[in-house]
Amino acid sequence: MTLLSERRWAAACPRRLFRLIVCLVLSVAAGTARAQYDPAFSHYWQLETQFNPAAVGRSPQLAINAAYMMGAGGFDDAGGTMYAGANMAFAIGKTRHGVGALFQNDEIGLFSHKRFALQYAYHQPLFGGVLSIGVEADMLNEAIDGSGADPGETGDPAIPSGNVSGSKFDASAGLYYARGPLYAAVSVLHLTAPTILIGETNELSIDPLYNFTAGYNIRMRNPLFNVTPSVMMRYDGTDFRADITARLSYSNDKKQIYGGAGYSPSHSVMLFVGGMFHGVDLSYSYEANTSGLGLQAGFHEITMAYRLDLNLGKKGKNKHKSVRFL
Repeated sequence: MTLLSERRWAAACPRRLFRLIVCLVLSVAAGTARAQYDPAFSHYWQLETQFNPAAVGRSPQLAINAAYMMGAGGFDDAGGTMYAGANMAFAIGKTRHGVGALFQNDEIGLFSHKRFALQYAYHQPLFGGVLSIGVEADMLNEAIDGSGADPGETGDPAIPSGNVSGSKFDASAGLYYARGPLYAAVSVLHLTAPTILIGETNELSIDPLYNFTAGYNIRMRNPLFNVTPSVMMRYDGTDFRADITARLSYSNDKKQIYGGAGYSPSHSVMLFVGGMFHGVDLSYSYEANTSGLGLQAGFHEITMAYRLDLNLGKKGKNKHKSVRFL
């Protein structure tokens, strides 16, 4: 059995169709559903540790990131996705390392998908840049709240009468190379291709998700302006998605304002705006669906990022800095 492969498509479905999907997923006792359910955030360049453990510790500061994505009005059961992560760098002798942790909660209708991860990365100078190798240990939790079903559906044996859940360990890995204004990275989530037993009779199998991202920071003649084109590609063995983004930023006196647009062929178009003030980077985006569901079937997304110098061995106050990786 195949569960809809893209979390955003499911969230944008009309309510009656969404219920049908729920029934299909649960309809076969002891059956197995397969799914790529990892959310695709619009601000992927600010949330690199969400999909690549090699990104932890790339900055010498303590880095804290958070994001929330929700479906636009017009559809019930659209749900929302919350992400929070933190990472920091440290040194052992002359070697550089990074550690981090993240929590993600993705809710769609009766379903909730939770992910907790611990991350580690080793950073090695190479060819004038830095090559980072990262690994990640994950705990995945899948739950279905049957008590939230409509009264007319509670008698359906495909829908549990209460809460059922299951958990499984997982692993991920990634590589990240940065040199000057250029960066490129690859990662694989769900290396173990886990199968999670939900309750006593239902299973959810998760395929590995392959990610590639790259970008280049272009300095304009006016040194206060930068343009950064970037790309993000995802593939789970069946479904492919690419996001192409361009960002224009203006920086002056430790403050920054930026905006831009993104395009995902056959999926969506996206506009975003944000700024960094007093060490806090806050941004907003709207992603409009172009796959036939209508532009109103889109997603709002808010991200926040913060960096703090950890001068633990020095006197004086910690200094706040920009949260941008480029």
